Amino acid sequence: MVRPPADRTAAGARLLRDGLLWSAGVALLLLSVAVAVTIGPARISVPDVWSAVASHLGLGDGRLTPIRDGIIWNLRMPRTLLAAVCGAGLAVCGTVMQSLLRNPLADPFVLGVSSGASTGAVVVVVLGVGGGAVSVSGGAFVGALCSFALVLMLSHTLGGSTDRVVLSGVAAMQLFSALTSFVVMTAADAEQTRGVLFWLLGSLSGVGWGDVWMCSAVLAVTLLICLGHARTLDAFAFGQDAAAALGVHVARTRIVLLCTTALLTAALVSSAGAIGFVGLVLPHAARALTGSGHRRLLPVTALAGAVFLVWADTLARTVLDPQEVPVGVVTSLIGVPAFVLVLYRTRRNA
Repeated sequence: MVRPPADRTAAGARLLRDGLLWSAGVALLLLSVAVAVTIGPARISVPDVWSAVASHLGLGDGRLTPIRDGIIWNLRMPRTLLAAVCGAGLAVCGTVMQSLLRNPLADPFVLGVSSGASTGAVVVVVLGVGGGAVSVSGGAFVGALCSFALVLMLSHTLGGSTDRVVLSGVAAMQLFSALTSFVVMTAADAEQTRGVLFWLLGSLSGVGWGDVWMCSAVLAVTLLICLGHARTLDAFAFGQDAAAALGVHVARTRIVLLCTTALLTAALVSSAGAIGFVGLVLPHAARALTGSGHRRLLPVTALAGAVFLVWADTLARTVLDPQEVPVGVVTSLIGVPAFVLVLYRTRRNA
């Protein structure tokens, strides 16, 4: 079937607009990373950042001193890149969950994944489970998977509907939050309590390249899977009955996408702690730019989340220098007003 010239023109214009939007987003992300790395006590310029990157990639000879090169490549660059990966991942998870659950207030933590990760980290740090063989990140990852398994079991037992999944997530979140508080109150000393609470509020300090590669790999796989289900996610916007009428295997698709986003959230939380509101707010901002089509929405949401968390983390580590503020505190201070705005718009459109 030959498409009318008007349709081809509209499709070409839409493709050009999307290409410009994505190109602008990538350019803004690269510039944000380069500038964010320069901000700190040591005086570093953007050309210094590009020189260090080129040197380590084998694209040029390093002209920096070993100290300045170490500050850029070993301290600031992995932290800034992990902030971008976490922001992108949490935003993508929020987009997928809001579509699957048809709930504009859903975010990656509605399934209780962050609470489970918190419990796992606390068990390793405070109780010494694993005898030193299990890291904080490993414990957080296992705890997140246990929490999500509980959500799946509860929602399946209660019927597996969208509302049941959300309610099961709330129940799991409360359970694991209570377990975390109980362990900290009964077994932790003052120093352990302070360290655990700082991590639970979200912290990117002390991360390395291993965290960046691990989270980046999980994000790439998740994004590919979600993009492969973009048309299916579009169908879910009309409800699960409409999606089923269009030939979508509702139960299987929901399990695959929820498991995928839960694994990504677990990986991100295990490396950076619980960072809230990114997955709640950024999908709504991206929809205002692209509309609800997920083939366009998912990449733009990922870019927006990456840029947002890069600057949130930069603010967190510099606003009270030399003291560092947990990045989760910064995202909450920014996210709460946005959350109220989402609630207001939801009520107005109801």
